[in-house]
Amino acid sequence: MQDFVHLHVHTQYSLLDGQASVSRLVDKAMKDGMKGIAVTDHGNMFGIKEFTNYVNKKNSGPKGEIKDLKKRIAGIESGEIECEDKEAEIADCRAKMAEAESKLFKPIVGCEMYVARRTMDKKEGKPDQSGYHLIVLAKNEKGYHNLIKLVSHAWTRGYYMRPRTDRSELEKYHEGLIVCSACIGGEVPKKIINDQLEEAEEAVRWYKNLFGDDYYLELQRHKATVPRANHEAYPLQQKANAKLLELARKYDIKVICSNDVHFVDEENAEAHDRLICLSTGKDLDDPTRMLYTKQEWMKTKAEMNALFEDVPEALSNTLEILDKVEYYSIDHAPIMPTFAIPEDFGTEEGYRQKYTEKDLFDEFTQDENGKVVLDEDAANAKIKRLGGYDKLYRIKLEADYLAKLAFDGAKKLYGDPLSDEVKERLVFELYIMKTMGFPGYFLIVQDFINAARTQLGVSVGPGRGSAAGSAVAYCLGITKIDPIQYDLLFERFLNPDRISLPDIDVDFDDDGRGEVLRWVTEKYGQEKVAHIITYGTMATKMAIKDVARVQKLPLSESDRLCKLVPDKIPDKKLNLPNAIAYVPELQAAEASPDPLVRDTMKYAKMLEGNVRGTGVHACGTIICRDDITDWVPVSTADDKETGEKMLVTQYEGSVIEDTGLIKMDFLGLKTLSIIKEAVANVRLHRGLELDIDKISISDPATYKLYCDGRTIGTFQFESAGMQKYLRELQPSTFEDLIAMNALYRPGPMDYIPDFIDRKWGRKPIEYDIPIMEKYLKDTYGITVYQEQVMLLSRLLADFTRGESDALRKAMGKKLRDKLDHMKPKFISGGQKNGHDPKVLEKIWADWEKFASYAFNKSHATCYSWVAYQTAFLKANYPAEYMAAVMSRSLANITDITKLMDECKAMGINTLGPDVNESNLKFTVNKEGNIRFGLGAVKGVGEGAVQSIMEEREKNGPFKGIFDFVQRVNLTACNKKNLECLALAGGFDSFPELKREQYFAVNSKNEVFLETLVRYGNRYQADQAAAANSLFGGENVVDIATPEIPVAERWSDLDRLNRERDLVGIYLSAHPLDEYSVVLEHVCNTHMTELEDKTALVGREITMGGIVTAVRRGISKNGNPYGIAKIEDYSGSAELPFFGNDWVTYQGYLGERTFLFIKARCQPKQWRQDELELKITSMELLPDVKEKLIEKITILIPLSVLNKALITELAELTKERPGSTELYFKVRDEDSKMTVDLISRPVKLSVGRELITYLKERPELDFRINWLSLLENEDRLHLGIKNEQVHFVLHSVCTIFALKAKVDKTQLTVN
Repeated sequence: MQDFVHLHVHTQYSLLDGQASVSRLVDKAMKDGMKGIAVTDHGNMFGIKEFTNYVNKKNSGPKGEIKDLKKRIAGIESGEIECEDKEAEIADCRAKMAEAESKLFKPIVGCEMYVARRTMDKKEGKPDQSGYHLIVLAKNEKGYHNLIKLVSHAWTRGYYMRPRTDRSELEKYHEGLIVCSACIGGEVPKKIINDQLEEAEEAVRWYKNLFGDDYYLELQRHKATVPRANHEAYPLQQKANAKLLELARKYDIKVICSNDVHFVDEENAEAHDRLICLSTGKDLDDPTRMLYTKQEWMKTKAEMNALFEDVPEALSNTLEILDKVEYYSIDHAPIMPTFAIPEDFGTEEGYRQKYTEKDLFDEFTQDENGKVVLDEDAANAKIKRLGGYDKLYRIKLEADYLAKLAFDGAKKLYGDPLSDEVKERLVFELYIMKTMGFPGYFLIVQDFINAARTQLGVSVGPGRGSAAGSAVAYCLGITKIDPIQYDLLFERFLNPDRISLPDIDVDFDDDGRGEVLRWVTEKYGQEKVAHIITYGTMATKMAIKDVARVQKLPLSESDRLCKLVPDKIPDKKLNLPNAIAYVPELQAAEASPDPLVRDTMKYAKMLEGNVRGTGVHACGTIICRDDITDWVPVSTADDKETGEKMLVTQYEGSVIEDTGLIKMDFLGLKTLSIIKEAVANVRLHRGLELDIDKISISDPATYKLYCDGRTIGTFQFESAGMQKYLRELQPSTFEDLIAMNALYRPGPMDYIPDFIDRKWGRKPIEYDIPIMEKYLKDTYGITVYQEQVMLLSRLLADFTRGESDALRKAMGKKLRDKLDHMKPKFISGGQKNGHDPKVLEKIWADWEKFASYAFNKSHATCYSWVAYQTAFLKANYPAEYMAAVMSRSLANITDITKLMDECKAMGINTLGPDVNESNLKFTVNKEGNIRFGLGAVKGVGEGAVQSIMEEREKNGPFKGIFDFVQRVNLTACNKKNLECLALAGGFDSFPELKREQYFAVNSKNEVFLETLVRYGNRYQADQAAAANSLFGGENVVDIATPEIPVAERWSDLDRLNRERDLVGIYLSAHPLDEYSVVLEHVCNTHMTELEDKTALVGREITMGGIVTAVRRGISKNGNPYGIAKIEDYSGSAELPFFGNDWVTYQGYLGERTFLFIKARCQPKQWRQDELELKITSMELLPDVKEKLIEKITILIPLSVLNKALITELAELTKERPGSTELYFKVRDEDSKMTVDLISRPVKLSVGRELITYLKERPELDFRINWLSLLENEDRLHLGIKNEQVHFVLHSVCTIFALKAKVDKTQLTVN
């Protein structure tokens, strides 16, 4: 049997065309004894890095053997290893090496490219939309880089429906490449099939002339054997093959055979067929759809031999190609971008004259104090790793400039002269940066951060992640937190014992992030800056839905199957095989008698995890020294902000750094935008210039806000659980906030009560060894941060900086081998320092238990500072801050509602949009209330708002609607905009019209808004004409204002629903306001609480709301069902009704119906581990409101009780008679005495007016259905001697015909 390797292979990275994972392809080829394979995806190299990485992993065993054997041979030859028969031993080693080498599997990097039928710059209609297929393989490293160029240019220059190259590109980049004529979509076979034989020969001559012996003609003959497959391909292949063999002989070109591999095993053919349906948007039963032969599996050597036994050279020539391909690595040492250093500081040329190679050798191989720490071999290896002396001159220049900037910054921050501690820290960090070869990285980062702050006006975060541990970063302005003050460690960021690329993630305000990226692209060059690709794979539910769709499985059944897939499986990865094993109903579906259901499960299992599409990494950005396509392939994607094409690397973020490219994360942080906007609001409203980076870290108002748990709307600390702990902790220092930020996560949360008890002395603060107080004092003796473990390992056991970071990593990732290796060093090091080994054992055990939870203090500190800034603004400038938060939450109505409730609790009103007061976003008015932004009204664009604001600024507020249309630019602010503003209440401040009148129709059947616009246009035209006339504006004829039509009043609900359609929420009022007293004081559950069903178990649930939407349907078994969306003040919930429940309650579930619902939360009948909400009764709120509110008790302090109050209350209560009993509770604060009074004759209906009145009088309070002292009491006991009080009470009793009882009394009064 001839040996053979596959050279035409598509992985799943041939998007929605290939259905083979890289690992399965390699595993199958190796199992079959193939010595390598090529990966040739359509037009891209997306999968190449995964391919080479996987092969390298598979080769690591044999490579390790070879390395050990080479070492042994060298040892024997040098005499270090003694043996009796040197030559025999060496021969044995060489034989073993040959055996190990034979086990190596060779990865061939390739691509099936599209060659434009004309040239790649032509993009005119169908002929140019695709291209001829061509298999292109990289023979060596040069060929790999040329392939990168071809593939990248096909995307960036030749893309037209597909990425295309052309002959001139192939000529330019042909060196190091092997090409094959491809399938029947290739130029030569296609021309043969189309009987264009002369053109076919011309193409053969052209490729042979260019590539010589590296051009091969490719044979394929794979006959379809199943009925539903492509039966046309095989005869065409045979036709092409006959001529290809003839041309091969004529032009002395070798032939190879291949199978156009698209899936791994024959049994995957049907899954692949469904993938093609997805790709083409066709159903499985569509007779016109595209079909493959279903022969495209990775055939074994035996199968390929059986197919091509008559052309054995076509099999053996694949091995010739394999042998031509060299082993090479596509990885590279870090390729640092070049930072432009001012020439007056120094140049590379100048440094070459100034410093000798010996100077550089000493500087880069000694430690920061000039001590020799490396032997000569290690020192030379270090120089080599850094790129040799040629590169060292550049690194030294950058390092010296970095040091200058760092020390300049340090003097500003720490004062001049610098303390020894600061100097030592900076010298150490700069030394590590220099000797790792990374100074250029820090120069670039500080450059774009300073540009963002000073040139672009973009807010930059104080830092994030471990970079905040660098004092150099702090001095350069990269971070804003002093790492020395907060014990943040540099080696947590760059470990001196191991080379790892620095990784600085930078937060920008989310508006400014794109600006910074554009600045970076312009400065470093478009071809040197790229985004990073991401691959979207078919998740479990998506695989089911996709297969179900093409197979036409009913949507209800597809949804049912998806709902059966759990969100997570205990102790297992969530995938379809595991889900089937976990869920009995999915097992039943897999064995279903319905073939559609069975096939859906079968093929979804095969397609799950397949790459479905590409995206762009949200923040990862590459900045390269050279054109990026010198190192990795790029494709293009659309920039969502600008709509322009942007470069995207074809290798993803987790592997891109292996290739030497430097990745930086540019993140958009909404909170920075909120802070920026709040500061602008403070400037606008109060005329104050606030520098948010220089606020006091010990502001009492801010800590009071945290102590009270009033953190809604602030960063990081706003959850209900966090609020509870803050109230218990009563934080008093910034360190308390950092610790809470680090502890409030699953795991460490268990330590919070202990932390609080220690702060308040309820538990003693203990240290296992007294000197540990140095690093544990701020956290009351509890280890909270990774940095504490690192510092204590140095303090107690003399770990080096690098070792302490290795310990941190091993504990965090539970690396048992490393921990077992380090523990003896810790114990012995501690003993050497005089510590008790038993205590050291205890400390180590505590660390092992907690260190996997311990948090990165650098990150916690940075984000706590951002959080503190938000809390400072909320505490000191509440309206300005809340306006900013609301401006940034417009898309989320639930958040807006929550924030408006918070504003109400703070005594700040949120007012609707108003053309005389609103700006584009939420703002603060003169009274200190928040005014809705006009830009938040749907249908009112930014242009319209700007024109309203400009006119208002120029000529003052609008006096009325006629003045408005006379002055505003009606082109920018058109009829549609006016309509939206009227409905949203933007004109409510104009007295002439109510909202409904704008939409009334006059006698000419014209809507009044149209009349207004016509009037405004005519008025403005006349004004303009008069201004331009010879006589000036003297004899302008006044145009009469149109008559305002009478309109039928809209109902409150109608008006509010129209308002909500445009603003997203009910603003001026809420349709439920009439029932607010029931919802707030009788109901015990809000709609938004229904999500967490576990919290609802065991109690009767009462809730109310308005039905806003109903969906009806018929279930699979033919029963009707309905899903009602019900809304209350908190938000909305969807309640499903099936079977009898739907029959019982559907009469209540009409849109805009007000409901009062009782329910309970219980386990589902057939799935006891899942909870469901069971409705037990439903009534109409208007019918039951009176019944639900049995009594209202008004609480009145004696000090405010006077005749005026009594009269106001009497009017309010007598206005609306009803069935609710009225009680009063009068309290004298001085004597702590209370009087309870009941009104027998006055029964009332508790309405909005009374509740609003009571809420607006902070000194008064009320209770609904409160148990009273007065039930069954007939006598009034008074012990009050003050005549005035007696008189007032007498008045109360007279007006309300009250009976009362007074606590702690002696006298009886009738």
